[in-house]
Amino acid sequence: MSDLPAVPTTRPLGQSGITVSSLAWGMWRFAGPIGAARQLVDAALDIGITLFDTADIYGFDGSGGFGDAESLLGELFAADSGLRRRMVLASKGGIMPPLPYDSSAAYLEQAIDVSLQRLKTDVIDLWQIHRPDILTHPQEVAGAVHKAQAAGKIRAVGVSNCTPAQIAALQHFLDVPLASTQPELSPLCIAPFENGELDQALQMDMAVLAWSPLGGGRLAEPTNDRERAVVAALDAVAAAHGVGRTAAAYSWLMAHPARPIPIVGTQNVARIGEAADAFAVRWTRTSWYEVFVAARGEKLP
Repeated sequence: MSDLPAVPTTRPLGQSGITVSSLAWGMWRFAGPIGAARQLVDAALDIGITLFDTADIYGFDGSGGFGDAESLLGELFAADSGLRRRMVLASKGGIMPPLPYDSSAAYLEQAIDVSLQRLKTDVIDLWQIHRPDILTHPQEVAGAVHKAQAAGKIRAVGVSNCTPAQIAALQHFLDVPLASTQPELSPLCIAPFENGELDQALQMDMAVLAWSPLGGGRLAEPTNDRERAVVAALDAVAAAHGVGRTAAAYSWLMAHPARPIPIVGTQNVARIGEAADAFAVRWTRTSWYEVFVAARGEKLP
């Protein structure tokens, strides 16, 4: 039984001309003293991760902390002028508590400028619209990102949590191709495999950044029959390759032809290191579909 193709350690970021690692590290929970923060960043760099994903809302706890994750990363850049050059920096904007969303041109332009100030950098490599604001015309969104690109503030544009129709509408008004889309995607959240999101990414040559690739922790502690069935299918492959369940989950996502980039969210140095084991796993069609069928909870037609 032949294996599915091996996943390379790097890949293009859509048509942006930027090359990124096939794993990313996310800063949703990035916090703490600067020394510990630097250890986390170094752990990701040490396993070849170059794509670092943050957002202006990361650090917000419901009452305060908006921008804290960006500000902490900016402190690291200020302390080491060479660190910024070692990574492809991704950030997001457009969530504005308690609205909740604002993608008006005025707000997006302000959000980009403030993120640059927090991050203490001149340019964000990939800037993403964090959530779709259904009250803003996509032509207005396109105008705001065009302006930021023309000013050299952002290099590439992506979206997060958008439907295929919303992505197509925005792309219609852009004169550059969208570089990426960021859906929730895991062995427990498989909707993008079947609702057209990954097919659209292949068609438009967009990179797919998968957030919550471990199902928000449910792969570690399954609580129902469906989750336990998925875990059992992952564990069988993990055991055969001598790796942990999380590495198997990351590799399962990357085996899809769209080559989704799992965003590793752990804030534990050792667990960041274990993510590299994903590249040691090779899936067969049979083993891959066993996870997929378990996730669906029913046989394929």
